Amino acid sequence: MNSPTLHPTEVALTKQSHWMLWLLAVQCAVLFAPTFLWLWERWTMSVWQNGHGILVAGLVIYLVRNELLKLKALPIESNGWGFVILIPALILHMLDTGIHSQLLSGIALVFSLPGFSLLFLGSLRTKAILFPLATLLLTLPIPLVFTESIHLALRHIATKSAAFLLKLIGVPVFSSDTLLEVEGGSLMVADACSGFATLYAAMTIAILTAYFCTSASRRILLILIAAPLAIAVNIVRVVVLALLVNWFGLDILATSAHEISGLLTFMIALPIIFYLGQEPVVKLDQVELKE
Repeated sequence: MNSPTLHPTEVALTKQSHWMLWLLAVQCAVLFAPTFLWLWERWTMSVWQNGHGILVAGLVIYLVRNELLKLKALPIESNGWGFVILIPALILHMLDTGIHSQLLSGIALVFSLPGFSLLFLGSLRTKAILFPLATLLLTLPIPLVFTESIHLALRHIATKSAAFLLKLIGVPVFSSDTLLEVEGGSLMVADACSGFATLYAAMTIAILTAYFCTSASRRILLILIAAPLAIAVNIVRVVVLALLVNWFGLDILATSAHEISGLLTFMIALPIIFYLGQEPVVKLDQVELKE
């Protein structure tokens, strides 16, 4: 069995070079510390915005760990091309210190990870974990100016669909634009209730799950079903909230029911995506051998 071919720029890490790389990593960690804090604040600010960031980051760590365990028998190498990736990322971070967008710094942070991977792990391991690392870009907050039209379209879909379903089950309802009126009060389907957060999370998880599927048909199914599933779950959420308002009045929205309903959209949509991404397991004792 031939050993994997190493890139010409790869060299075995000596003790001295290993400590120098760790010193560089610590310095960069201090440099990116404000960016880490900004991302954490965005991820924990509200379930309606970027709450999926923590989940996706955790999943990426899990997948990266699994891929590295598969290659644990290989010697640790260092690829100097990591600096070609790391230096532009650091320059981008420096530019962001002048405009204070934080988003550019977040992009720089994600782009720096493959550079560090090349320096610490070599090209073979970096190739194995590159895609999960790249999906961390989907945990970055998207400025509202780029998603405003999507939010509005999702709000209209949720309003019209919820009104149709409420009438179908015999609940008197009037809908206008993104407003639902039932006997208990009026509900405005705002940006927070558009389902964009669930859609963003579902698409991200579907892409990650599809990447590790061996079946092409399952990959296609995951990518195609993620958006409709997220939209459908959010429509059901709006219907449930409208029913609660119809029965108990608008005060129900001031309780935890509103927040819990948002969490449930994640708890329903994402496990379905994980389930659809599972490969069928064939047990040997279930296979009939023909002589």
